[in-house]
Amino acid sequence: MAQHRGASVPLVLVVESDVQTREMYAEWLNYSGFRVAEATKADEAFEKAHTLRPSVITTGIGLKDGGDGCALCDRLKHDAGTKEIPVLIVTAWALGGHVERAKKAGCDSVLLKPCPPATLLQEIKRLIKHS
Repeated sequence: MAQHRGASVPLVLVVESDVQTREMYAEWLNYSGFRVAEATKADEAFEKAHTLRPSVITTGIGLKDGGDGCALCDRLKHDAGTKEIPVLIVTAWALGGHVERAKKAGCDSVLLKPCPPATLLQEIKRLIKHS
């Protein structure tokens, strides 16, 4: 796996409670030339967003701590220090208004699972280019 440590290399914060999914996305993004930070909980992700200043944040909707990716996105978008960071929600929760709720929370993009790593990579590049 390639390691990229330079500050000019975009940093992606991957927030995902499923270990296998989080590790797969992190490895793929690192291999694709990004620096990657990981979080499993909403509060941890919010703290890392402030300290690390990622280029983009990806999150699921349901998080292990009972947290919610939409609530995390809303919190990030209403905070002066993080409101400009693009947020991408990657979720299997396509029913029950979850996608609409994510957009209302201010997320910049939504991808539905199963989401191949190549699709995630393409969307992250698009968000970084337009931010």
